[in-house]
Parts: sequence; structure tokens; C-alpha cells
Amino acid sequence: MRSNLHLAAVSTLVTRERNSAKAALLGMCWGLGHTAGLIAVGAVLVFLRAELPARIADIFELLVAVMLIVLGSRAVLQAVRQGQPSHLHRHTFAVHRHSGLPAHVHIGAWTLARRPLLIGAVHGLAGSGALTALVLTTLPSTAARLSYMALFGLGSTIGMAALSGLLGWPLARLGAHHAVVRGVSLAVGSLSVTLGLLWGYPLVGKIF
Repeated sequence: MRSNLHLAAVSTLVTRERNSAKAALLGMCWGLGHTAGLIAVGAVLVFLRAELPARIADIFELLVAVMLIVLGSRAVLQAVRQGQPSHLHRHTFAVHRHSGLPAHVHIGAWTLARRPLLIGAVHGLAGSGALTALVLTTLPSTAARLSYMALFGLGSTIGMAALSGLLGWPLARLGAHHAVVRGVSLAVGSLSVTLGLLWGYPLVGKIF
């Protein structure tokens, strides 16, 4: 179920891309954010030799559910708005079209999309408790536990980048078929909202 949540979150971002390389970049940014969130909490728990309190873990899980609902709703709304005339601005000497590039951050020579970084970080927080509990019971040393989490995060980053690139490949070729792209966005957005509701509803009762 958790892998479906990850895939749904990234899919709502990738469906807007018409380039598989850019889609892979979004997946990589999600993976980097996921790794950062996972290690940030996991490392603290490993050093304290403690497990994440159940209530905090549930809150992190609920944040994932809320994020899925928001992302899905956004994808559905964007699909509905697709096909409308582009918004042009006329200035004194030129007419230009806004490119709609996603907000991003710069780290040295790297340019990383901010939204998937944040989404991945929230998913990493939600998964940190379970992974920490696993490494505490199976690995003998702090170094081994931290190394395992780092390798797990690296694998998540590579895997999500590859999967996002594969998702972006057919979308890039369907870019001219606006009705198909809108249909995919509607389907992905609706699925994301549904998963978010199914995942979050039981958590609301546990937390509140």
C-alpha cells in the first residue's frame, strides 16, 4: 500500500511533463527529499536507540494522506483547465508567454524542483519510524544502521527517478493528444484523492 502512495504522489507531478528527462528529474528530487526526511528523523532515533512514538508516526502518515488529497485535487483542477487559451502578457516592446516552470532551488550547480523535494521529505518522515524500528532490531551497530538508511534512500532515489522517466516517456509522445493527456491527469488525480481518503480516514480516528 505504501508504495502505491509514493507512486500516486509522484504521478500527479509527472503527468504535467512532456519530457521523460524532466520527469526523471522530478522523481529524483522526490527521492532526495524522501532520503533527507528519512535520515533526519531516523538518525536521531538511531542515536537515541528509540522508536518513533505511535502518535507522531500517525501524524506523519496523516500528512501524507492530506498531501495526496491536495495533489490529486490540484491535478484534477489542472486537467479541467487544460485546453483553455494561454495567458499572454503584452508589454511595451514584447509579448511573452509564461512557461509555468516549477518553483526550484539551487544547490551549487544543481537545480532541484522544490515541490517534489517537499513531498518526498514528508513521505520520508512517515516512513522513518518503521525503517528505524527495523534497523534497530536487525543491525548490530549505529554505523551499520545509518549506512542501511542511506543506501535505502539512495535506492529510493534511483528507483523513483527511473520510474518517473518511464512514466514521462509515453506522456511525451502523447503530448499532442490533449484529450488523452487530460484523461490521464484526471485519472491520476482522482486515484490520488481516493488513496488519500482511504489512508487518512482511519488515522483521523486514531489521532483525534
